[in-house]
Amino acid sequence: MPHLDCEGLKQLASDAASVLLTGPSDPDGDSFGACLALQRALRAMGHRRVDVAGTPSFRYAWMPGAGEMIPDERVRPGYDLAVVLDGDRRRLSPPVGIAFRAARTTAIIDHHGTTSADGYTLALIQRDADSTCGMIVELMDAWHVPLDTAFAELLYAGVIFDTGGFRYSNTSADTHRLAARLLDQGIDHSAVATRVLMERRRAGTALKARVLNEVTFHADGAVIQGIVSQALHAELGSRPADVEGIVESMTYTQGVEVAVLLVERGPGAVKLSLRSRGLVNVARVAKALHSGGGGHDRAAGVLLAKTLAEVRVLLPKVLADEVRRARAA
Repeated sequence: MPHLDCEGLKQLASDAASVLLTGPSDPDGDSFGACLALQRALRAMGHRRVDVAGTPSFRYAWMPGAGEMIPDERVRPGYDLAVVLDGDRRRLSPPVGIAFRAARTTAIIDHHGTTSADGYTLALIQRDADSTCGMIVELMDAWHVPLDTAFAELLYAGVIFDTGGFRYSNTSADTHRLAARLLDQGIDHSAVATRVLMERRRAGTALKARVLNEVTFHADGAVIQGIVSQALHAELGSRPADVEGIVESMTYTQGVEVAVLLVERGPGAVKLSLRSRGLVNVARVAKALHSGGGGHDRAAGVLLAKTLAEVRVLLPKVLADEVRRARAA
């Protein structure tokens, strides 16, 4: 795995009087954990103004520093350095995107296979890293910023999110060694895992039950599709954060190779969450559907400017073709 240009980022931050840190739109546990941990690290090194954009859902509101985050709609241009973590500049919300592009210097810290280094002052990309939080630990070690309990909670949240609680294929011996370092800080790892991976609101439990009860199977059971419409959200009182984790439950159905969850965002906007058991590269599928799509080989996403009715017919055919192509290869 290539080493990060830790000194390069340190120099950019040293030259900046103000720093904006952000995950992409729809941030997850790795995004939040990495942003908040990097904020603490930069502050520990003496940087006074380091802001984190975003609004944590119920899953992440407990995180150290989460209460100081700036909602995307309140972010304004004027930062010397803007850093996007666990995503790329094409996936930023509109107000954060404006502030990012207006910054004097920009950087990216990411580990997705489809991420490009183009368009940044500095790009720190480790495609083989298990999580962005793991990359933040490398930065902290290079900068001699010591771990403490708050750092460990943030970083552990990101590591377990992106490895599925150490179940996914990106988990390595180094992942477990890092987890041991974090547990040595005295964190309640069980509580962190419960909050990040398992706990749901009542409306979220109802949403998951409805989606799983109404999934459809295609390609002789190799493809499973679930749908979250805006009408369903309104009926159950669920929120976007309640969607998290549903597609993973769909994926591990016997015979399934690819799972897709269609989440209606508006009259002509549908977010796809794609998961693979390994046969199909869903990052490639997401990229083929739209240039802004991408992610990992086994976990990817894309936002399509289509109606839910159009996408629910399109996707099973696309994924069935991908399964057949992969099996024939």
